[in-house]
Amino acid sequence: MEGFSYRDGVLQAEDVPLPRIADAVGTPVYVYSLGRLTAQARAFRAGLAELDDPHLAFAVKANPNLAVLRALGREGYGADVVSGGELARALAAGIAPADIVFSGVGKTRDELVQGLDAGIGQFNLESEEEGFELSALASERGKTAPCALRVNPDVDARTHDKISTGRRDTKFGVPIDRAAATFATLARAPGLRMRGLAVHIGSQLAELGPLEDAYTRLGELMAALRASGETISHADLGGGLGVAYRPGESFPSAEDYGAMVARVARGWNVRLMFEPGRFIAAEAGVLLTRIIRVKQDAESPPFVVVDAAMNDLARPALYGAWHELAAVAPTGERGRAHIVGPVCETGDTFAMNRDCDVLAAGDLAVFLTAGAYGATMASSYNSRALVPEVLVNGGRFTVVAERIEPAAMLAAERVPEWL
Repeated sequence: MEGFSYRDGVLQAEDVPLPRIADAVGTPVYVYSLGRLTAQARAFRAGLAELDDPHLAFAVKANPNLAVLRALGREGYGADVVSGGELARALAAGIAPADIVFSGVGKTRDELVQGLDAGIGQFNLESEEEGFELSALASERGKTAPCALRVNPDVDARTHDKISTGRRDTKFGVPIDRAAATFATLARAPGLRMRGLAVHIGSQLAELGPLEDAYTRLGELMAALRASGETISHADLGGGLGVAYRPGESFPSAEDYGAMVARVARGWNVRLMFEPGRFIAAEAGVLLTRIIRVKQDAESPPFVVVDAAMNDLARPALYGAWHELAAVAPTGERGRAHIVGPVCETGDTFAMNRDCDVLAAGDLAVFLTAGAYGATMASSYNSRALVPEVLVNGGRFTVVAERIEPAAMLAAERVPEWL
């Protein structure tokens, strides 16, 4: 667990013992290692060493915390955004507008205007209709919007259905058999500079084969467009590389991925663009929690009730996702337990019959590999506080997102005077 290690029997984030953070901030709380975050960013870049000047844009949806974005901006990363709010965050973190790519199937009129006004580097268009709307908005403002057309290659990413985006029956992109005609139509629309193609087939990919299939189809489409007289200068290959959540899992390395891309894209003569998210942030974060109580059952494993819940870490309830649970100060004793949260839903379950460290009321534990799609998906369900975030750098730590208490949310609500 680079960035997180045991010293004198206590788990630390870099040089900070996690009990110190729990005492200062309370639990539950997300804790990020700046060292691990930057190491992963550099590892991804190093994996693409065979490529000439790739554009790297962190997928903000994975972890939109301002401090995280600022750190990655200093590593030379731009931002891949999918909403006006994410665009505002990227700009607030100091990322240059030219390094921002605006993706997403449902950009509103206001969001398109926001991107135009900011002067972002690229709009990834998901439909002909979106292209026409952006064309009209850009023309009204005397601007030219740099664009790529997102193509749906009809490739099964062989990942979880809810994070698979490259099959024809998903909402994303233009079907590949219609993409050439759509590109040609939009290339002649005023206010647009159609400069490239984009593809993204899903997240948490465990093998490179589906990506290679998608990239191969993109290359064939690129050749056909050029043969018909279109100009292609950029190719956005998305993200999707998976990380190991379970012990013993194996995923392609950045080096393996980069070698595959270099082979498939040889001769494309474009600037390649990438949008890693989970690969950069997942292993850089943990969710620190405290055990509320252990509910014994003579006929089955005990229920270990933690103070983190599905509103703090939604992935297990949403996807059936696995997060390892580790004691902050393990005794060495192991056993089986059901790990559950306090929310009034049976779905507020992190693991059933899990082999894990034996835990008692008051103990601290962490859910590992929680730096991506963790805090960003949190809610205040059951009128619970919105979980805070902490960034660790060596021996120091800072709260980079405050806990938003129910009282603050209550103060933002209004009861009509006629009730």
